[in-house]
Amino acid sequence: MDIFLQQIINGLVLGSMYALVALGYTMVYGIIGLINFAHGEVLMVGALVSWTVIGILQPLLPPWLVLIIALLIACALAAALNYSIEKVAYRPLRNSPRLAPLITAIGMSILLQTIAMIIWKPNYKSYPTLLPSTPIQIGGASITPTQIMILVTTVVTLAALMWLVHATKLGRAMRATAENPRVAALMGVQPDRVISATFIIGAVLAAIAGVMWASNYGTVQHSMGFLPGLKAFTAAVFGGIGNLAGAVVGGILLGLIESIGAGYIGDLTGGVLGSHYTDIFAFIVLIAVLTLRPSGLLGERVADRA
Repeated sequence: MDIFLQQIINGLVLGSMYALVALGYTMVYGIIGLINFAHGEVLMVGALVSWTVIGILQPLLPPWLVLIIALLIACALAAALNYSIEKVAYRPLRNSPRLAPLITAIGMSILLQTIAMIIWKPNYKSYPTLLPSTPIQIGGASITPTQIMILVTTVVTLAALMWLVHATKLGRAMRATAENPRVAALMGVQPDRVISATFIIGAVLAAIAGVMWASNYGTVQHSMGFLPGLKAFTAAVFGGIGNLAGAVVGGILLGLIESIGAGYIGDLTGGVLGSHYTDIFAFIVLIAVLTLRPSGLLGERVADRA
């Protein structure tokens, strides 16, 4: 039971990070029908920028303040990066066949990895521990202050996003653009601005996830965003691409499936199916879900465009 509870905690922490990144995928897809495969690299840039800021400020300020400043700077630079990517790489291809922006997104992902490798070098870098490291015991399982910070930050961030989408003028404009950008433009909405704002919001979510990921696992590197980005895309498809609630549900479930599969099932099988095979559990479940329900768990709520 202790192992199962520990894997539930680990799964919730992992799934919350997947959910934040998956929201960026699903928001962009819901509005312009694009899978932004460079989104994982935005997470990576956020983590590396925060690592750089922490290295500069750590000797000068209290650890908690250093973490907050690093997170804010990482979010700002990630937002500027994603805004530039949308304007330079995706906007000119908006009316092109869908294969063109998809290939561009993959190329942008490789380009960002290469630029990051040049700037920060390819070696793994240790990410400083800024919060207390003493674990807290909960019913035989343990959770660290960093993991508590990740869960609390995720809940607050998701609540703020839901409020933004459902209770603000920008949120109404985003939903209108997702339904039909031409009709929304006739009603006074500026689709270009809405799309840019969507990319900026997605980048902020990815940067927050990147700082969380680095804080939880303790390392950063130029290729660190690829696998979390792929898993988050899987989570978005799992829950129902284009559906905000689906991205959250898909992310949490994916994290739980991976953790339980790697830990609990790994122990039951004597290590035959352990942490080295974490990825197979998530993708087996994804294949099963999409076979039975191709639109994902919560379905597709984005209207088809003529």
